[in-house]
Amino acid sequence: MIRPTIGKVAPAFSTLDENGNKVALKDYRGKTVVLYFYPKAMTPGCTTQACSLRDSKKELDKLNVVTLGISPDAPARLLKFKERDALNFTLLSDEDHSIADKYGVWGPKKFMGREFDGIHRITFIIDEKGKLVHIMDKFKTKTHHDDVIAYLQGQ
Repeated sequence: MIRPTIGKVAPAFSTLDENGNKVALKDYRGKTVVLYFYPKAMTPGCTTQACSLRDSKKELDKLNVVTLGISPDAPARLLKFKERDALNFTLLSDEDHSIADKYGVWGPKKFMGREFDGIHRITFIIDEKGKLVHIMDKFKTKTHHDDVIAYLQGQ
């Protein structure tokens, strides 16, 4: 799992959103992007994290930030997640984990004594020019939004 380098252009990608529309990272140039990887839609930790970001939208809008959540879920499951929890940002599908591989977030995990490969919960902050400026890999799902906002306000 090799992560991209801070200060370099963030790895480009194109994938489907929750509505099945093709989305590319370059579509968001001119805005700061909070690209957060999460393991699975509609699970407790992922729901807590997503709802906290949803509730922080006004603050993030003031900072010219767009939030993109990305998981290995299919677009239909992402749409169900978005509708169920009234999420107000875009969810992206990475079913073949090719984007997760580019960002170095796909790899071995342990859960309840079982080992498997999956997405590690990591957030990347990308500036208006497409450059990676910050990586967050140590946070709690309940306070992730606070950590994101604190970083963005401190820039």
